[in-house]
Amino acid sequence: MPAIERIILIDDNESDNVYHEIMIKRAGFAGEIVIFESGIEALRFLESADLDIPSYIFLDINMPMMDGFEVAERAAPLLADKRAIIMVMLTSSGSPLDHERAGALEIIHGFITKPLTVDALKNLLENPV
Repeated sequence: MPAIERIILIDDNESDNVYHEIMIKRAGFAGEIVIFESGIEALRFLESADLDIPSYIFLDINMPMMDGFEVAERAAPLLADKRAIIMVMLTSSGSPLDHERAGALEIIHGFITKPLTVDALKNLLENPV
């Protein structure tokens, strides 16, 4: 897989987004960082974005109006043939049920409990899922 060029954060918590953006930059990522505070906004972006750009999508589970599972399910048809896009749950949920549910979705390629650390991100960037 080519090097990751874009990271998309989808999380309704502005503080988490700011923190994760800082961690992404500290990890040495120099590509595009796109942040959405709602799944609806993120889906609109995915409908019109260049989906051939190697990207990570970090998706929170617990969001109002549309949770991360619903976002993933709705994004699945858009990303079905897009091997350059890697979606990972990045959530505060430590629930084994959430972990199991995420693992059952083909579109989800990982599950990370917040906060995202520099070391975890470096590992993901060096070894895309």
